[in-house]
Amino acid sequence: NVPVERVDEEDNIYRTRREKYAAIIEEIIRLHELGLPVLVGTTSVDTSELIARMLGTRTVNGRKLKDRIQVLNAKLHQSEAEIVARAGQPGTITIATNMAGRGTDIKLTPDVQDAHGENGVITRRLEADPELRQRHIEMYGRDPLEQPGGLQIIGSERHEARRIDRQLRGRAGRQGDPGRSKFFLSLEDDLMRLFGGERIGKIMDTLGLQEGEVIAHPMVTRAIEKAQKRVEQHNFSIREQLLKYDDVMNIQREVVYARRRAALTGDIREEVENLVEEFVAITLDEYCDPRTGPYDWDWEGLRSALLRTLLIDLHLTEEERDEVSLDQLEDMILEQARESLERRREAFGDELYEKLLRFSVLRVIDQEWMEHLYEMDRLKEGIGLRSYGQRDPLIEYKREALEAFEAMLGRVAAASLRAILSAQLQPNIAASAAPRAIQAREMKSDTVGMGLEVGAAQGAGGATQASGRGTAGMRAPARRDPTQRAEPIRREMPKVGRNDPCPCGSGKKYKHCHGR
Repeated sequence: NVPVERVDEEDNIYRTRREKYAAIIEEIIRLHELGLPVLVGTTSVDTSELIARMLGTRTVNGRKLKDRIQVLNAKLHQSEAEIVARAGQPGTITIATNMAGRGTDIKLTPDVQDAHGENGVITRRLEADPELRQRHIEMYGRDPLEQPGGLQIIGSERHEARRIDRQLRGRAGRQGDPGRSKFFLSLEDDLMRLFGGERIGKIMDTLGLQEGEVIAHPMVTRAIEKAQKRVEQHNFSIREQLLKYDDVMNIQREVVYARRRAALTGDIREEVENLVEEFVAITLDEYCDPRTGPYDWDWEGLRSALLRTLLIDLHLTEEERDEVSLDQLEDMILEQARESLERRREAFGDELYEKLLRFSVLRVIDQEWMEHLYEMDRLKEGIGLRSYGQRDPLIEYKREALEAFEAMLGRVAAASLRAILSAQLQPNIAASAAPRAIQAREMKSDTVGMGLEVGAAQGAGGATQASGRGTAGMRAPARRDPTQRAEPIRREMPKVGRNDPCPCGSGKKYKHCHGR
């Protein structure tokens, strides 16, 4: 690496943004008259467009600066590379946001790199206009011979993070190239208004600075850096809190994904067995308080819950209820639940039974987990209000998140078992419909050429009306066994012509009656 030759000047601070923007425009014009490329960094697209409009109305040596301005604000993606490639040419003015054009080097032309050399851009400008040096000393108080060459960086305001300011300064002075950077601030900037604006304003009042006058001192620069440090610490604490909230969800996510992997690739029967034990434990905790005796337990609620989920009707006499313990009751329920699952297995068969288990558990886990994520988002939105009640929002979030997660696991166990035990084995509709479709096709082939059309059943007796060309008086053939060979159908009555009288006796031609 080559040592940095960039010159980082002290910040210029003004009272209002209007004064700051006016000073930025004058500085850009001064550097443009010397032929140096300028890069203006802004914090927003609106600021970059504002500076471009203000600068576009000015003229230098009879030429409008509008033609020399390149705006790089991440809106023109296709032309960004071309704009960056031209940003190091003499007299170029590039106005860019912080995000636009990052990661690309601005290459300088030789006359910009050695601006004071024999063919340097400043040397040529001073030779072309001998009064330029004296005019700059009188108007700007700067001697062009002392002006550093290379890319000139102008910052429109300080950012909350010092890292972004250093990235903007780092656009100039790459690999030993010359360059210069300077920031223009005002007391109305967001950073100055929130941190340190009043203190610096008092300093300006003490010094008696008037409108348009600037303050540039290392003490002020250090005060601004301290304000940036406070903002960075505040943002860091926000990110740290967010990570703590995310850790809660990560722990829950690992548990749910582990169960899902077990349902996909593991022993699904063992997983369902765990769901049964979990559901029974949760149900007994809800309806049977171990601190009291069986006479205070909610037997009706327990019976309803078991019947609703496990399809178990718990029959216990009054004497059995008084003598049973909680462990005995749990073993009794688990035994009946296992018997119910075994009956399911016998009814479905091993292969279909395992498919049923996997499908039911996976579907319920996915549905309940999505609902739980929505619930956690709603909880996080309003948990900060707990601080008004002198409670730590993070502790409250952890507590309520744990309660919601345990409730979700209980719903997963109950819904999975309910789906498994209530599933019904349906006959294969497609297989049973195939013979009927074959019979229909064979009946249709039997009637081809006969003009037979069987009408819908009418009347209480279910009599059918048969009509067709040349088939008056004929009846539909009876269904036959599809395994038998088809016999040709022979006409029992003479064929009726279209213009012959209709055999029904209506006196009309057959084509106007039953021959339609």
